[in-house]
This record gives sequence, C-alpha cells and structure tokens, in this order.
Amino acid sequence: MTASPNPELDLTISRIIKAPRSLVWSAWTDPSRFEQWWIPEPARCKVVAMELRPGGAFTTQISENGGAFQPHLSACFLAVEDGEKIVFTNALTGGWRPAEQPFMTAILTLRDHPQGTDYHAHVMHKSNADRNIHEEAGFYDGWGTVIGQLARLVEQRVQ
Repeated sequence: MTASPNPELDLTISRIIKAPRSLVWSAWTDPSRFEQWWIPEPARCKVVAMELRPGGAFTTQISENGGAFQPHLSACFLAVEDGEKIVFTNALTGGWRPAEQPFMTAILTLRDHPQGTDYHAHVMHKSNADRNIHEEAGFYDGWGTVIGQLARLVEQRVQ
C-alpha cells in the first residue's frame, strides 16, 4: 500500500500515457530504453546499475552539453512489483548501504487506464525544507519533462 501524500513533505505528479502499461514498464526497466527519457533533453543519461530487486543498486550518470558523464543518481530499489510499482530511495545505495546525502524516496505506480496507463510519481522527503528545495529546483518542470519524454517514447510504439 502506498502512503497518502503529506503536502508538507511530498511532491506528486501524474499523467495519462496513451500506451499499454507493459510498454511503460519496459521503458522503466530496460536500461537502454530508460536512458532515452530519464533526464531532460538535451542532456543525456547513462545507466551504470539497474538491479531491479529490493536492495538492488540504481545508479545513473548525466552528460550535459556533450560533456563527460558525471554522477546523477545513486540509489537503492526498495520494492519492485512487476508491471505495477517501483520504489527507490537515495537514502540508501545498492546493497542497503546508507548514503551520504539522503534526500528522497520515490514511489512510481502504473495503473491501467481506458486511454493507456495512469502514471503516478509520489516523491517523499525527510523535511519540509528538502521538499521545498526539490520543488524550487524544478521538480514539476523536470519530472514533467521526463514523463513527457517517456510518453513520447512509448506512444510512438503504439501508433
């Protein structure tokens, strides 16, 4: 069960993606497809680790302006429910190791919708200050952009 969002600590974003849930799931769980949408264009993403199991590492790098890849996300999967839910946190790294700079935990849920897939992201923070930092850093623009990129990737496979 997913916790109800706490507006003081959490940010949420949803979108109906006009593609079957299986395609959205595949775009989330296939590293080569994931790299195509995870970071707002024109920046590029490289998946270093995507061990889709509780305790598995989830590590990405970013290249901005064609430069060298730099660290982006170092996280740990907490739960993976095939085709339905992915939970990850950067409070831990792979193998359940505590992270130096914990910031958020994300719960991504996919549900069938008459038009395709109801995609919902619930991002939790340890404090209101961290929540506000994430929002002011462009949560809605950034996460909205990458969800749009995800939608474009999977919707073109439906047409």
